[in-house]
Amino acid sequence: MFDKILIANRGEIALRVVRACREMGITSVAVHSTADADAMHVRMADEAVCIGPNPSSQSYLSFPSIISACEITGAQAIHPGYGFLSENAAFVQAVEDHGLTFIGPSAEHIRLMGDKITAKETAKALGIPVVPGSAGGVPDLGTAKRAAAEMGYPVIIKATAGGGGRGMKVAKNEKEIETAFLTARSEAKAAFGNDEVYMEKYLQKPRHIEIQVFGDGMGKGVHLGERDCSLQRRHQKVFEEAPGPCITPEERALIGKICADAIAKMGYSGAGTIEFLYEDGEFYFIEMNTRLQVEHPVTESIFGQDLVREQIRVAAGLGLSFTQDDLKINGHSIEVRINAERLPNFAPCPGKITQYHAPGGLGVRMDSALYDGYRIPPYYDSLIGKLIVHGRDRPEALARLKRALGELIVDGIDTTVPLFHALLEEPDVLSGNYNIHWLEKWLEANLH
Repeated sequence: MFDKILIANRGEIALRVVRACREMGITSVAVHSTADADAMHVRMADEAVCIGPNPSSQSYLSFPSIISACEITGAQAIHPGYGFLSENAAFVQAVEDHGLTFIGPSAEHIRLMGDKITAKETAKALGIPVVPGSAGGVPDLGTAKRAAAEMGYPVIIKATAGGGGRGMKVAKNEKEIETAFLTARSEAKAAFGNDEVYMEKYLQKPRHIEIQVFGDGMGKGVHLGERDCSLQRRHQKVFEEAPGPCITPEERALIGKICADAIAKMGYSGAGTIEFLYEDGEFYFIEMNTRLQVEHPVTESIFGQDLVREQIRVAAGLGLSFTQDDLKINGHSIEVRINAERLPNFAPCPGKITQYHAPGGLGVRMDSALYDGYRIPPYYDSLIGKLIVHGRDRPEALARLKRALGELIVDGIDTTVPLFHALLEEPDVLSGNYNIHWLEKWLEANLH
């Protein structure tokens, strides 16, 4: 087992890893930019190293700064959290070249799943169901028109190197294909420096279902059920729950086994998430995230497993501490992502926290790095906390979420908390009757 782990991240996820290290008796090293000198993860870690100025390109994304911090402190391994360098194959290679351990999958697997087209081809070869789409990249408008006619409208055009909803356009008919194709390519080029796009059949009312998987790197794999992340704004998740309210035990067992078998065949190491669109009882692969997800706490809640601890164990060569037969679902869990944003336009709202009170009580968990007097910097993601609740069933989890939101105090800035108060009054949310388009339509009708 490692004696010392460096956490190449910030905010609530860095704090989450610090806590796992402390429980395991491992010394934790925080890194931070000059803007984060007073951040909670810096205060809570055993050691801390400043790795550069405010822009993430000069601090949290700097290979030399992070690897130097390992060498200075004697850290043997790096936990990347999510975002930043967590899915950067070149960084993983650099870490390994310096004799350090990356707590996550191999550079090869990150590279394989980082390209959307290669990922889809790999998934198909591993027996994972995929959305009908183009065989590869779509190089020109003529090819786009032929592919769309073959699979049938509507279609969605996506950036090969994309993510977060950028470089993604829908064409409902032949009249819209030219504009959608050219716009998607232009956005992809601007956002990712790569204008290659591909095309898929656009499902009308799908849900976003993701399967949590874990591989030991030695040919064994398990799944920890699914999460429903269908409530999204601009392709960004805001409300996640497990298990999915629309998934049957039979569907869960079937798609879970397919995913677990696939990562076992790959020889995959660590945590991963295989994401699907789900419609009319069918699953269609979208992508695989080769890291820990923001929403991992809902899975931890229903299975009683510490996923960060498992990541560290697997990276240290100890394998998984549980088998598939050990994993039994207990109750229902929901997470809401709380951002420092001003409604109705979701404009970023950095500033000083004048008062902070986290909710508590049975089945309530607040993952946040806030504290009274903390000043949220304007340089990074606006996520400031995740409120996670667990109940014996979905109605109890919803009631607990409503109660916990009522206890939460974040003064001094605007947050997205009012959005969740409003959503918990909606019959569709209370019944679980929603899809990936529901929230956008609701926001259009209620907040604008």
